[in-house]
Amino acid sequence: MHFSKLMIIFGIGIVALILEFGFHLNLWAQILISVVGLFLAASMTVEMIKTLRSGKYGVDLLAIMAILSTLAVGQYWASLIILLMLVGGDTLEDYAANKAGSELKALLEHAPQQAHIVQKDGTIQDVELEDVPVGAQLVVKPGEQVPVDGIVTKGSGSFDESSLTGESKPVEKSVHSELMSGSINGTSAVEYRATKLAADSQYQKIIRLVKESQNQPAHFVRLADRYAVPFTIVALIISGIAWFISGDPNRFAQVLVVASPCPLILAAPIALVSGMSRTSRNGIIVKSGTSIEKMALLKTIYFDKTGTITSGELALNQVSPAPGFTSDQLLEYAASAEQQSNHVLAISLLKNYHNQLLPLKNLEEKTAQGVQAQIGEHIIKAGKMEFVNPGQQSDNNDPTIFVAVDNQYAGKITFIDTIRPEAQTTISQLRKLNISHLKMLTGDNEATAQRISQYAGLNEFQANLLPEDKIKALKATPKNQKPMAMVGDGVNDAPSLAVADVGVAMGAKGSTAASESADVVILKDDLSRLVRAVVISRETMSIAKQAVLLGIFICTALMLVAAFGIIPTIMGALLQEVIDTVSILWSLRARRGKTNFNHNLSASTPAA
Repeated sequence: MHFSKLMIIFGIGIVALILEFGFHLNLWAQILISVVGLFLAASMTVEMIKTLRSGKYGVDLLAIMAILSTLAVGQYWASLIILLMLVGGDTLEDYAANKAGSELKALLEHAPQQAHIVQKDGTIQDVELEDVPVGAQLVVKPGEQVPVDGIVTKGSGSFDESSLTGESKPVEKSVHSELMSGSINGTSAVEYRATKLAADSQYQKIIRLVKESQNQPAHFVRLADRYAVPFTIVALIISGIAWFISGDPNRFAQVLVVASPCPLILAAPIALVSGMSRTSRNGIIVKSGTSIEKMALLKTIYFDKTGTITSGELALNQVSPAPGFTSDQLLEYAASAEQQSNHVLAISLLKNYHNQLLPLKNLEEKTAQGVQAQIGEHIIKAGKMEFVNPGQQSDNNDPTIFVAVDNQYAGKITFIDTIRPEAQTTISQLRKLNISHLKMLTGDNEATAQRISQYAGLNEFQANLLPEDKIKALKATPKNQKPMAMVGDGVNDAPSLAVADVGVAMGAKGSTAASESADVVILKDDLSRLVRAVVISRETMSIAKQAVLLGIFICTALMLVAAFGIIPTIMGALLQEVIDTVSILWSLRARRGKTNFNHNLSASTPAA
């Protein structure tokens, strides 16, 4: 739209040039430019009134006055240059915003549309993405995108997951490996079973988040417009004094011509979009400019335990058989009895047990209690202590499967939630970034919470919390420790993520509810990306403020020079275009930033 308007004004300028210098019709050239100038000034006035009614402030007033003042003193060519400058600046801003958001748009433009379903007779049928059912057998050909999430059933190969996780190194996949929709296959065809519908798959979830982020307003635009209020007052004072002292109304126009930074103020949202583009390349979706602004100022971060500080996957810790039983017997009976259960402990046990499972009969599963089955001549119970051995109390806090054989207590198998390998480093780097209040909130018991928090390097924790207790803890954060963030991954974390100033979801394995309620979604299962998000936010906000202040300071200096009549009106209009261009290009620096994440983060990263 702005480009078309620019071409129209440029065409009118050519016609005016021909009228004045080709046919010496100076009056007609002036009338033509004046009509166009008055029309645009009127349309800008309407937009300015709408902006003021919405509670926002801008510098449209200066642009309008610059157009009207140059027309009033007969400097219609200067007025034409101002018009070209304003519309040209908007056009440049459109281009810059499109350039800054190219990574985000690439996700939307390259979304898979079809899937290849393998029929029972071995033939392949192409169907629309939304028609792929869970359980369908699919094939991904070389160079194609994975259409829906699933598990490899035949073949192997390397997959490019960079658009999902920000990790450039291809990931090797073989039978039983999980495939994420949106990843790109390498050089060999792979068959896999769909485990999710298209709408629930990783790539479509990311696309929804990207669309949501594009629709969110950038709060910093309002902050930048607040700079314009004192700037407008200063411009009017300087131009008024220059006119009063010199007695020449041309001075008023000359000052206002260099004080018309409409595209300049738009440099702030360009920087924010650039920062959001940079986070996307690093496997992080930030939904709004407001989130970047708050994250740059974070003073407190709360962490959920399971799936955030820990990996969320339980590892076999200890096998403790009762007298008369061996460790191998205990594991064999427990794994065989649990082989059809979907309980998290059963799944973890089966992942850690690699021997042959025994056949079972008469399987019964008691909800929230355990399972009972006949294995050979024995009745096996596996589950909670009160189910397996009524009347006895459990003496440990770790997740445990208790086992009984023919109603005789046979022993216990304990598990431990493994801490993320990057957890300690992440906490240490956050402290180096001067975020001193780091605290874990968990529903686990106090002993487990203390062990995990100490190992991760967290000084504070709260245990035995229900979801509503976590919300109370967040709301109780002192004002001098805000803004604060909450990092979590589960359905039970969704309310807390919504309450926090910045909700951060571990989205690789986390729930859809957590991702939708969060302000920031980490797409790769890597807690250290939180550090990247903070660093990128700080650098983005620093560049955004630099872009705004740079243009304002240069404009102020030129206004003082123009007040003495040194800068002709036409030259001032041309200089303003240069200033706007420099400011917008400066804001585009946020696309790259200055921190190289392939090396250790510096402790001197500035706070915004």
